[in-house]
Order: sequence, then structure tokens, then C-alpha cells
Amino acid sequence: MSTPTAASDFLVAAALVLVVAAATAAALTRDPVRQSVVLSALGFCLALLFLVVQAPDVALSQLAVGSAITPLLVLLTVRKVRRRPRDDGPAGEGPAGEGPAAADPPGSGGRGSRR
Repeated sequence: MSTPTAASDFLVAAALVLVVAAATAAALTRDPVRQSVVLSALGFCLALLFLVVQAPDVALSQLAVGSAITPLLVLLTVRKVRRRPRDDGPAGEGPAGEGPAAADPPGSGGRGSRR
């Protein structure tokens, strides 16, 4: 085996800088949709790092899982959560502050908000 050269050390350092930058961006991103895109970029940077350190099998696995499957699952989960109807109140009363309980407070004689 040959000893690492300056060029390969530079490639490893550059790949590490890319991974650190992508990981920091993923941690600081608040929107889940944007975060999944940044997570995909992080997976690609990690695959590049694994390729540079001569682990092509791990790089291919990381490319498939980290760059494609995981962000896709995050996007599908966000889509499902955002489509779910909101139910804040007790059963049958709708969101809090609406419905029969909010319309007729105790002692109002059943007038509700129509005074």
C-alpha cells in the first residue's frame, strides 16, 4: 500500500469541510421541506467523503439511503402531517373556542355570542 499523498489529504480535508458545512446547514434549517433538501445534500457530501477515503461500498449505501430514501421519507411525512385535519377541542366540539361550549357560557341563559 502506498502512503497518503498531499493531494489525497487535501481531498479528505475538502470533503470533511463540505460535510461540516452541510451538517451545520441541516441543523440550522427550520423548515422541514428545506431541511430534507439539505439532508439530501449532506448525504451526498458524506458519500463523497466515503469515496475519497476509499470505501466505495459504504459510499453507494450512503448515496442510496442518505441522499434519496431518508429525505423522501421526511417529505412524505411532512406532507401527511400538513394534510391532517386539526382537532383541538373535545370530541364533537371542534377547535378550542368554538362550538356549543364556547357559544353558551354558564349563566348566559343560552344566548351565546348573539347579544
